[in-house]
Amino acid sequence: MKFAVVVFPGSNCDRDMYFAVKDALGEEAELVWYKEADLSGFDAILLPGGFSYGDYLRSGAIASTSPVIEQILAAAEAGKPVLGVCNGFQILLEIGLLPGAMLPNEHLKFMCHYETLVVENADTMFTKHYEDKEEIRIPIAHGDGNYFCDEQTHQQLLDNNQIAFTYQSNPNGSVGDIAGITNEQGNVLGMMPHPERAVEALLGNDDGLRLFQSILTHWRNTHAINA
Repeated sequence: MKFAVVVFPGSNCDRDMYFAVKDALGEEAELVWYKEADLSGFDAILLPGGFSYGDYLRSGAIASTSPVIEQILAAAEAGKPVLGVCNGFQILLEIGLLPGAMLPNEHLKFMCHYETLVVENADTMFTKHYEDKEEIRIPIAHGDGNYFCDEQTHQQLLDNNQIAFTYQSNPNGSVGDIAGITNEQGNVLGMMPHPERAVEALLGNDDGLRLFQSILTHWRNTHAINA
């Protein structure tokens, strides 16, 4: 399986994402510059965290106009897995692949520590290696991670089982304690916590590795069916 890790000016978690796929997962990965015009050769698209374009205007806003965005939209439309973490989640919101918006953290402070997440939907291509209501520890690192949507959208997320992860103890004020959501089709996941920073037991935590293993398992199963 071949993963594209899209790099924008200001991305700073791209190497973490690359390591998670290349070394921890053992699959092929490539760092792809934001001006790339063709992502058709990749099986999954990863948007890493960081501060694309310095978070000017608002987080992810300028990145959402980048040349590579059309290719990301095409990959999502084709049903390929698209994962956006932290700034990547913000970009997915800006380009309309996921509903809602990001506000500054409730206490207006940048936060960088571990949080306990609850797996709300273990039946997606990103969460098949988890159990429903399982508690996992994944680090956060953000200043604008306060997920917001109106009541109608929140109800739709609940009704469609699109909430993948919630915070056990909401650190940033997100609506419904939301830490990660999928699109209705289930092939796009945006989450503020960083699973790519929790993929190595030797470093104390590999709870995030199962997310990448889930993507790989889904891809292998899909290709086995289509073979």
